[in-house]
Amino acid sequence: MPQSIHFISIGGSAMHNLALALQQQGHSITGSDETIYEPSRTRLQQHNLLPAEMGWFPDKIDTNLDAVIVGMHARKDNPELAKALELGLPVYSYPEFIYQQSQQKQRVVIAGSHGKTTIAAMILHALKFHNRVFDYWIGDPVEDFDTTVRLSLTAPLIIIEGDEYASSPIDSRPKFLHYKPHIALISGIAWDHINLYPTWDEYVDQFESLAEAMPKAGILIFDESDDMLDVIGQKERADITKVPYFPHPSEIVNGQTYLITKQGKHIPIHLFGQHNLKNIAGAITVCDRIGITEDQFYEAIPTFKGVSGRLEKIAETPKRIVYRDFAHSPAKVEAATDAVKQQFPDKKLVAVVELHTFSSLNKLFLDQYRDTMNAADEAIVFIDTQTQANNHLSPITADDIQTAFDRSNLHVITDAGTLKAYLTKQHDEAQVFLLMSSGTFGGLDLNTVTKNLAQL
Repeated sequence: MPQSIHFISIGGSAMHNLALALQQQGHSITGSDETIYEPSRTRLQQHNLLPAEMGWFPDKIDTNLDAVIVGMHARKDNPELAKALELGLPVYSYPEFIYQQSQQKQRVVIAGSHGKTTIAAMILHALKFHNRVFDYWIGDPVEDFDTTVRLSLTAPLIIIEGDEYASSPIDSRPKFLHYKPHIALISGIAWDHINLYPTWDEYVDQFESLAEAMPKAGILIFDESDDMLDVIGQKERADITKVPYFPHPSEIVNGQTYLITKQGKHIPIHLFGQHNLKNIAGAITVCDRIGITEDQFYEAIPTFKGVSGRLEKIAETPKRIVYRDFAHSPAKVEAATDAVKQQFPDKKLVAVVELHTFSSLNKLFLDQYRDTMNAADEAIVFIDTQTQANNHLSPITADDIQTAFDRSNLHVITDAGTLKAYLTKQHDEAQVFLLMSSGTFGGLDLNTVTKNLAQL
């Protein structure tokens, strides 16, 4: 039965995708926000969901609404939220709402500090390749999927990427605790989000809570090579099946990675790196539990091209290759740098990371980056002083960064123009470039820089 649903902070990546999915189901959708950026703005406009004006309007909230969904970017004192609570309307965070819509489905949650999106995307790819019926929720756009969420009345299964961020302005619990998974995979634990979890123990506790909250007959899948996950995974839990996984056997031949099956077959894949071999092993383990056999997975995986921004090849010529990676945490920086060097051991690698997130710009967290770029032949750290000022954090000096990374020949750059000039200078000396950031390198025109780096 169609419902009237209002979105507070409709412009968020997760929120606008959920709004579009619910509209496609036939529900009446309205929404508000202070600011809406691309691509959310255009997508909402194309479906007549873009608010007529920006801001909060309590008059939009009345008893005719069946539900209100509040996004994390809204504040606790949001006037629309206050009105909804005053009227006693059902108010949900989006993870709560997704659970409400999937109570009758088998729920599979992919969690962990890193690899969540890639593992979930591989599972979606295998399911779609074999024409299975399923719903999903994933954090970033994936090739061949129009939206990041699908909710239906008929699908017996839903694949959910579950993160450890707070659920809403009035609910500080991690999103993944709301999903109550029948199958949960935890890909690895590496301390992040220092603004939410000031200590390592507080961060790890969230994943411990996920394992503890699983229903009877649940299946907990975890990376056996992760020391902390091994502790969580081996802990005795009644009626929970624990399934560890290890990196998938592989071989690199002339810059091409092949999976090696139990029968000795070599399966070519687009992904590479030890972290992705773990991701593949995790995805296979989940697929085995939801009706996709190993042979069916191997049939599908050669056409999986990865997730945008995850070791994404953005330029290639016979002599040079440029990768872009979303890496923003220490574990991801190390995994990406190691992966590219292992893939091209005989080529000079120039790696650049931008310190952009709240955690990475915090002096208390900076030491977590120690030795993460050791695999690079040339290592550069970029920091945009304006980003640091916007986060109201104490200044970080070049000496602070060099000490934290523990690399004497590390180059620290604070200006986008200087970074562009330095990278251009490396053109004739390096064959592989790795650009790592969840930001924009201070507004650098990456398209132009990439073309200059890749040209012969």
